[in-house]
Amino acid sequence: MNIRTVNQPLLEGCVDSYASSMAAFRGGADRLELCANLAIGGTTPSPSLFQQVRRDCSIPIHVLIRPRFGDFLYDPQELEEMYREIERFRDLGADGVVIGVLTPQGELDLDNMRRMIDCAGDLSVTLHRAFDMTRDPYKTLESAIALGCRTVLTSGQANSAYAGRDLLRELFHRAAGRIDVMAGAGVKSGTIPDLFQATGIRVFHTSARREALDSGMLYRKDSVSMGLPSLSEYEIWRTSEDEVRACAQIVHALAACK
Repeated sequence: MNIRTVNQPLLEGCVDSYASSMAAFRGGADRLELCANLAIGGTTPSPSLFQQVRRDCSIPIHVLIRPRFGDFLYDPQELEEMYREIERFRDLGADGVVIGVLTPQGELDLDNMRRMIDCAGDLSVTLHRAFDMTRDPYKTLESAIALGCRTVLTSGQANSAYAGRDLLRELFHRAAGRIDVMAGAGVKSGTIPDLFQATGIRVFHTSARREALDSGMLYRKDSVSMGLPSLSEYEIWRTSEDEVRACAQIVHALAACK
């Protein structure tokens, strides 16, 4: 198990394919959050994808545990699936899991969070952006700390981390070294310096995507959508190694900043 100092500069690459994982690794990310279906916010990746990435990547890998798109209120069958997936990825060699479960009232579901953390054993646990959908962010922060989470991923309850910078700053100061507050959503090489100056946070989460790759399909049926109508079937979004490298250089330089 990798133990690190809270608020030590760290760049986490959020990736949903082997190609993106390797781009983040080569670009200098310190850790991966591995998921699937990042275009819809991320879901649990396949064990096969995890095994491929684990084989070829030497940095820590945290696995997102999220059975579906949508809210974070789960039925008993979905919760059972999540418990089993945590155990599966623990046994496959994950370094951490990324989880979040809410009550109908918009509070952290403490009972199910505790059970998931028990399933995780010695793995590092991140509370993901379910945090941003809670009623009281300060209460949720204290709950995450009491549960033993090592990281909370948040945009400051806004659509981007920069838009949520005021809350991020307050969360960082209230955390007082007890948990990593990791800024995510819209984090790029061009926004990290301003986010650091505004919040003091040195831990960042990015998908580092610059532009979509055009599909190799020559025959295209543009009139048919296989998923969300707003998403093109012929664009492939991947992590940019160059963007990760630019982010990593900025984040790692923060070690020298007071």
